[in-house]
Amino acid sequence: MEAPLAVLALVTLLSPGLACPSPCSCSTKKNGRLLAECAYRELRDVPRGLSPNVTILTLSANRLGRLGRSSLAEVPELQSLWLGYNHISAVEPGALAALPQLKNLDLSHNRLAEFPWQDLRNLSALQILKLSNNRLSSLPAGALAGLRELRSLWLNDNELTTLARGTFEALPALAQLQLFHNPFNCSCKLFWLKEWAHSTSVVISRAGSTLCAAPARLRGRAVTDMPGSLCVAPSAQLTYLSSPAKAGPKDGLTLSLHCSVAGSPPPEIRWQIRTAGGRVDIHGPTVARDGGAKAGRRRFLAFKNGTMAIPDFGKDDEGTYTCVAVNDVGTRDVSVSVALAGSDVPAEELPRDDPQAGQPGGHSCAKGDELDPSGMGEKLLIVYHVPREVRSAAGAREFRLGVLPLALGLLLLW
Repeated sequence: MEAPLAVLALVTLLSPGLACPSPCSCSTKKNGRLLAECAYRELRDVPRGLSPNVTILTLSANRLGRLGRSSLAEVPELQSLWLGYNHISAVEPGALAALPQLKNLDLSHNRLAEFPWQDLRNLSALQILKLSNNRLSSLPAGALAGLRELRSLWLNDNELTTLARGTFEALPALAQLQLFHNPFNCSCKLFWLKEWAHSTSVVISRAGSTLCAAPARLRGRAVTDMPGSLCVAPSAQLTYLSSPAKAGPKDGLTLSLHCSVAGSPPPEIRWQIRTAGGRVDIHGPTVARDGGAKAGRRRFLAFKNGTMAIPDFGKDDEGTYTCVAVNDVGTRDVSVSVALAGSDVPAEELPRDDPQAGQPGGHSCAKGDELDPSGMGEKLLIVYHVPREVRSAAGAREFRLGVLPLALGLLLLW
């Protein structure tokens, strides 16, 4: 009876399900997972001949120098991969993407200056990621998106100088984060991290050792203690003014919008224009310093001081004009919708929704009318256009555009 049992045991050990390369020792855990223990073996490559049923592979403290695309092709069911304390300087793209069941990945204490972040898109089950004690200098925006099960992230002792806004906000299960011993540049681009650290429930290990290396005035100060006065989110206000075209073949009028911004660092001004003809995005001035329009930007004139001018404003220019103020701390936008209404009667017979429209000495747009950006959202302006011949018949009186805020414009609906 003992002989058949011995034969059965030998057959089991030699079965493909328990194949084990000679440098390693393999065993089945109580939970049924197959462990391949290959640590401390002076290995320079991932050993061949591993069972496809291996779920735990330990290769720590060897001499591995790189992880090739096919290095782990034999173990597609891996759930835990321990590669710490090697000499790995390169992980080829695709090397990790073929391990969709991976939950634990340790690549700490290696020589990685680059990492195939795109492989993480296929590792949605990942719970622990250790990349500490490497040479990583950047973490691309969105690199961790999709890791909804990630609980522990180790990025300490690398060469990170900054992190993209929202890097950790796509990690709902994150409970522990290690960032200490990185040479962070505490510019306003990193100010979001301070705010996030004060609002999150994530435990940031050794937060007091997560220090600024630059600028000089903040060197040695904790990132979470950056002074708030240095970085202020943008604010924006829109004012508008209008005047008849001074000269030209068209009987046109010029509408000007001025965007006043504040913040630290000084915000950049961008414009988004949506009309029936489509959307136009303008980043920066379209008018050169000498006053000439830059190539391809002759319709909407954006000046460096935040003014947007639309000469010969007509029906095709009706739409929504949005000023966007952007700096390293955040973004703020304020919008106005503009419509053009024509009239063939003298100004004193214009609709009286604006009691100052067309009145001498009345409503003047020369100083601009402020659009409150705080409470009511997008505003509506109704621009009244009185043709030139009508103005001449009325005694050559100079007329300005009448501008109706939303509160008065609603009267037109009654």
